Amino acid sequence: MLMSASDRPASLFYQANGFRVLTPGKHVTCAVTGEAIALETLRYWSVERQEPYASPEAATRQLLGLS
Repeated sequence: MLMSASDRPASLFYQANGFRVLTPGKHVTCAVTGEAIALETLRYWSVERQEPYASPEAATRQLLGLS
């Protein structure tokens, strides 16, 4: 079965002031919690690790090695 862009996660290239969509999709998956994050609400990511986070708490846990 074919999947539309809304059914699968996007692939992004994270930059300091934004991100570039490499593969279309409607969401990305948080590297810590595993929850889907809509691209419209994505606010937290690591440029160095190239991974998204659902919240500032999740980002902090990952960066401190607590996850």
